[in-house]
Formats: sequence, C-alpha cells, structure tokens
Amino acid sequence: MHRVRHAALLAALLACAPQPAAPTAAPDAAACAEPKPTPPEAPREPELAEWIRQNYDKHEHTIPMRDGARLFTAVYSPKDRSRSYPILLTRTPYSVAPYGEDLRATLGPSEQLARDGYIFVYQDVRGRMMSEGTFLNMTPHRPDKRPERPELVDESSDTHDTITWLLEHVSNHSGRVGMWGISYPGFYAAAGMIDHHPALVAVSPQAPIADWYFDDFYHHGAFFLPHFFNFFVNFGRPRGGPSREWPERFNHGTPDGYEFFTRLGALANVDRLFFKGQVEFWRDIVAHPTYDDFWRARDILPHLRRVAPAVMVVGGWFDAEDLHGPLAIYREIERHNPDVYNVLVMGPWPHGGWARSDGDHLGNISFGAKTAQHYRAEIERRFFDYFLKLAPDPRERRRTGASGLAPPLPEATVFDTGALAWRDFTAWPPPQLTPRRLYLQGEGALALDAPPTDRAAADRFVSDPRRPVPFSEDVHIGMTREYMTDDQRFAARRPDVLVYQTPPLSEDLTVAGPIAANLWVATSARDADWVVKLIDVFPPDAPDHEHLRPGKHMGESQMMVRSEVLRGRYRDSYERPKPFTPGAPTAVRVPLQDVLHTFKKGHRVMVQIQSTWFPLVDRNPQSWVDNIFLARDQDFTAATHTVHRSAARPTHLEITTLAQ
Repeated sequence: MHRVRHAALLAALLACAPQPAAPTAAPDAAACAEPKPTPPEAPREPELAEWIRQNYDKHEHTIPMRDGARLFTAVYSPKDRSRSYPILLTRTPYSVAPYGEDLRATLGPSEQLARDGYIFVYQDVRGRMMSEGTFLNMTPHRPDKRPERPELVDESSDTHDTITWLLEHVSNHSGRVGMWGISYPGFYAAAGMIDHHPALVAVSPQAPIADWYFDDFYHHGAFFLPHFFNFFVNFGRPRGGPSREWPERFNHGTPDGYEFFTRLGALANVDRLFFKGQVEFWRDIVAHPTYDDFWRARDILPHLRRVAPAVMVVGGWFDAEDLHGPLAIYREIERHNPDVYNVLVMGPWPHGGWARSDGDHLGNISFGAKTAQHYRAEIERRFFDYFLKLAPDPRERRRTGASGLAPPLPEATVFDTGALAWRDFTAWPPPQLTPRRLYLQGEGALALDAPPTDRAAADRFVSDPRRPVPFSEDVHIGMTREYMTDDQRFAARRPDVLVYQTPPLSEDLTVAGPIAANLWVATSARDADWVVKLIDVFPPDAPDHEHLRPGKHMGESQMMVRSEVLRGRYRDSYERPKPFTPGAPTAVRVPLQDVLHTFKKGHRVMVQIQSTWFPLVDRNPQSWVDNIFLARDQDFTAATHTVHRSAARPTHLEITTLAQ
C-alpha cells in the first residue's frame, strides 16, 4: 500500500541521493534469466554491448557467507567515478556468465537502467555454477537463524551477507541497494528481502516462484509434464563441483511433444528411460505427490514479513510459468507488512515478456501498443530511480510539500487484455466489484446470472487418456509461451470437450479479479482431471492485424483468457486425496487465476470443460492408483464423465465485474 509517512522517513534517510542521469534513447528489450540450459550471452543490440564495454569495469569476487561457503559474484561498476551509484543486485541459479574478462552484453533489468548509472551485481546462488555450497530447490526459509548458529542459512541470510560484503568492499556506492529478478531469480529477490538488510531499500520480484505446488510444475495437484521434464533434464543433473558449463542440451529426437510424451507412456518410465537416477528433484517429486511438509517448507508466502521498504511485484497475465507467484506474493506482503510501499504491475505478457520484447502482441493476439517498452521506460525505471536515487519530479515535491514525497506509482497498474488499455487501481482486486455468475445451459448455451431451471440436465463425454486433448493445435516440444492466448477452435471441435457460450454481448463486460468454476460432475471411473477455460469469442467481422500468422484470422477466433486444471482426487484436500464414487454427482471447485479482461460488445463469452490437456498436463490414469507417478501403462483407462447443469446441481463460474 502507499505509505506517505514511510516515504517521508525514507526521504529523510536518503536525502543526499545523487540526481539521475538524463533520459536515454528509445527503450529496448533487456536480458532475462530464464530456465533454459544456455544462458543468454548474445547482445540484443550491439550498440549497447559496446557502450557497456566503454563505460563499465568488471570485477569478480568470491564472497564468504556466515557458514564459510563462498559465492561467486560479478560486479559491474561505472568507469565514471565523479559520483556515487546505488547497487542493483540479482541472484541467479542460471549463471552470471560470461566469466573472466568478457563483459555482459546487457546490464540490469533494462537498457534504460544500464545507461542511467548503477553498480550492477550478479551472483551465482549457493551450490550453482561457480559458487560453493549445496544447492536446494526453493531453499526453505529458516526463521530460527541466530548468530550462535552460523550453519543455519537460507536465501535471506545469503542476501544479507552479500550486501554487507558489497558495502564494505565495493567502492563508489551510495549506500543504497536494490534487488530484482525474473522467474527463479524472482524467488531469490522475494526471499532476499525477508528480514531485509538495512541498505536494501527497493526490491522487484518479477514472475517470482512462490510455491511450486501451485506454481510452475503443479497446478492444483496436476503435473505440468513438459515444463518439468524439459527444465530438469538439464537443470536437475548433479554439478559435481563449481563449474562454468551447463550440461549438454537434451535431444528429444522429435519436434513433436505430443508424440514424444505419448511414447513415454506412464510417468514411471521417466527415470528408467531418461533421468536414470541423476535428477534428485525427480525423486522428491515422486516421493511427495501430495501437499505435505516437503512442499510447505518450500512455500515462501508465510515468511514474507519485515520485507524491504519498497516493493514492486511484476507479472504477466499470460505467464505460462509463474502467474500464481506475483499475485500471491503481492497479496501476502499487503497482509503482513502494513508500513511497506508495495505495488503490483500486471501486463499482457508471457514469462519475462516485459523485459525482452516490445509487448505489442503474443501469438495471434495484438495488444495495440508496445506495452513492454512502456513498462521499462515509465514504470520500472521510475520505481528504481525514485527509491534508489530519490529524484522525483520537482512538481511532485511541490505537490506533496516539504514533509514527504509522492509515491511514484499507483497501487496496481494493470493492463486490460480485452479493452487493450492500462488501468490504475487503489487496490487489487479492485474495490467495488459486482459478483456475478455464468451458468451452463442446454444446447451449449451460457447465461449470465440466469440459473438453469431443468431438474435433471447434464452433458457427457468420453475421456480416453490414450487419445488426450492437445493443449495446442501447433507442433511443439514443450509448453509454449503463447498457449494462454491460443485460439481454442481446434479444441472446441473435439467430442471430448464441452462448449458453452453466450449470445453476442449487447454491451461491454469487464471481468476483474479471481475466477472460480463450481462444477457438479460424475465419472464412471474413480479419478479424473477437470480443465476449465474462459474464452473470448470474436465476432465474424473482427479485423485481422499485422501480427497474425499466415492462415489465421480473427473472425470467430476463440482467444483463451484464463484456464486452469484441478486433479479430481484433490478436490477436498491437497494433503489427503480420495477417489470418486463412480456415477455419484460430486462438487468440484476449480480456482482460476485473476484476470482483467473486457469482453467487448458483439463478442461472446465461452466456457470449455475437458479432462485431458496434453502434454501440458500429464495424463490421469482415471483408474485409482495411490501415486500417479508410479502408475503403470496398463492402469490408464477410458471413462465417461458427466457435467451436471440442473437447478439442483448448477455448474457455473463465479466472476466479479467492473462497472463501465
């Protein structure tokens, strides 16, 4: 929340901050650490790479932690020593390459910040690449740390020790430190600001992992197979000691992920055929299929207390990897840190798209403007300049008076993915929302606020895990960046996908905040997954645009707005799975993530319901097995699923809408 009182205190502490450099040329995409086996080294703009070589010096250090482990750290300092600079730190498991004399081709979150003047620090986290120690995935936070127990370490303590060393050993700094990171580095930014070092004044966790059971690899108990496999087949292999090299990239032998993962068969075949006992985290996954203490220990959310004074959480509405994380982390900081400046930015981006693209389109969907360029120049830059250099516009200083400084950003800066416009809110979800419902009706109809009247109405389909519904009509080896906006016409034509839609809307309908599907279902088997998709159907005369791929048209296209899956065995508890009673009507609630999307006048609202989503989600055998990771190929069976839409059992989506 905005805290003017806190801003005034911060202003008093940092009143001697230097003025920022002059604004730079047009913005450009920045490098972004992401889970892939080769770190990005090639410059996006040769001019920027040359500018960095001319204006920055690089020094490499091994920084000691309180338990004796030494973490490899690269420090890039401006050659101009006429003034001091704030430090901007990122900690990563993906390598701080290049090592040695070569310099990075990009610095910091964006070209603007690289040219503005910061000391940029990159660190290999504990146990990764050139750093000593033991690496743990999603390092559990240790609230019991104390001076007499130096062996009790976590990412908060490693960040604290790193900042202490930097302030003592790096010259020409201003005494103020910021931190940022995208994806896994976003987790390290979030973890590093807990019990924050006094010099750490501004942190931006971007697409941060919050809890892997609900983010990235699991979605309500359903396993995102290609995302995990394609990442950990390289990332998860043992290092053997400090190293500058990644493992050799895995060769699938085919570009067709549907074919590859179909041939793989049951998940029990993964280790025997590919991992061969070398991926420790796969053994953890297999041993912990439910939300037990292993996963709870890796949930950062309960520990987000006493965080840095200023936080900007960033996410993408179409982030296929980490949509849950930024929304959850923003919410928990609000809940537990009432005096912290905490803002949320959500744009129309895929994973990291705000840092490495123009943000004007995703797949076949155009957003009408270069939203990522706007973010880098007008939002991100403003946040770090304000809190690390404390140089607001003089008009803001006059407007707020001598006692304090105006907050640089709205509480929530959010892009409407249907109206194609930025909106500012005083809270997220926005206040004064109106609860509404979308009810399934007969003949494939979908009605807004009109519950069904039939006493015994239902629709049925046969789900066969041996012929699962694909998640995309295109050929891919893994989870695509575009799937969350993909045209769903290919799925709507499948007999194992139920489709419901409204008539053309007579006025705009803006859906904001969280969505949940309340299903009444039955199955002839004992287990099933339930996939729910909310879709914007464009009118027949919708114009095409320049970003459409050949052969694609916007007329009658079905843009996926939000989708989610729940593994049916976890419908009542993620800790204690239970089978369905064959044929028995059962309530299943599928939480979907937040949205801000305007369904325009003349568009239709569509809901699709299915039970397979392959290979995005692993196949549920549908016969009951205690642990699906140990299922055999012969355990997979077809089943008839029923979705009720009667007055007594009204399947519907809960939404909240904004007044126009």
